[in-house]
Amino acid sequence: MSETTYKYFKVTVPEPWIAHVEIHRPGHLNAVSDDVWREMRVVFHRISIDPSVRSVVFSGSGEKAFSVGIDLKWISKEGSPFIPNPDEHVDPARRATALRRLGVELQECISSIEKCEKPVICTMHGYALGLATDICSAADVRICSKDTVFCVKEVDLGIASDVGILSRLPKAVGSYTWVKDVAMTGRNFGADEALRVGFVSSVLPTKKDAVDEAFKVARVLSEKSPVAVQTVKHFLDYSREHTVAEGLQYQLAYNISAIQAKDVPTAIAALKSKKRPVFEKL
Repeated sequence: MSETTYKYFKVTVPEPWIAHVEIHRPGHLNAVSDDVWREMRVVFHRISIDPSVRSVVFSGSGEKAFSVGIDLKWISKEGSPFIPNPDEHVDPARRATALRRLGVELQECISSIEKCEKPVICTMHGYALGLATDICSAADVRICSKDTVFCVKEVDLGIASDVGILSRLPKAVGSYTWVKDVAMTGRNFGADEALRVGFVSSVLPTKKDAVDEAFKVARVLSEKSPVAVQTVKHFLDYSREHTVAEGLQYQLAYNISAIQAKDVPTAIAALKSKKRPVFEKL
């Protein structure tokens, strides 16, 4: 993967097989505008189909915030989805249609992280507020520094979130009552609380420590069969939305093709010889 220049994201390949994606609006604490939203989809779609990438570390640039969430300057101006122009005379059905189309597009932008074929390790630090929590909920693995502050903030904008957090958060943590607490109050919660309920898998002292830990995980994933790792991600995401019986049936139907990969004898031979296996691009 060659390093690509984006307006709101820094995408680098600091190590073989590992892409590092950073939200990069340092003057705005990585706040998410509509353009940031859309560019994020482009970034993760390209990574998803790039055979030279096997894992992704996703973080925010700067020291203060992964992201402070939605850009309030964008949503508060006239003509935004939230504030119609005063001279706008569109009947409710037509405005609702336009809002639905926009909503679907914005949902797809966040879902591009979840749909990315490669495992995405999201590393949060400082502020990870509102929409930022929505975004990281779509990642496969979440790691944060001890100073991270999260919240499901949309209720304080007078709306219920419809871009993912209310669907993903109950399935990511072990307490439904806790989800209702944070989603309906909009209160902040910290790294220790996020770890206790299972929203993050580990908490590190600093941003650097958290990013370093994410790269350790990414290296482990990148050394394994890309067929196996990507299939595991796919199976887990499928099974989350289906019954056990449906999951078993689907996995078997899928695996009768996947297990014929050259990766299987390569992996078995490496285990027997205690040597590191080398897998082809996928």
